[in-house]
Amino acid sequence: MTRLMLILFSMISTTLMGIGVIAALTAGFDTLNPILIAACIGFVLAIPVSWYVARTLTEE
Repeated sequence: MTRLMLILFSMISTTLMGIGVIAALTAGFDTLNPILIAACIGFVLAIPVSWYVARTLTEE
């Protein structure tokens, strides 16, 4: 399950980071700090999401 989680993490983290950056830019935060904070939040949020998705996929 760990290997599946790491593979999913690479895709889920980039997706959530991109969503965070686009949300920050849409909200009008166009400086470096809010964009980096949004990307970091997406990166950290991707850890439990990828674990949950991997667990759901491996359940029978």
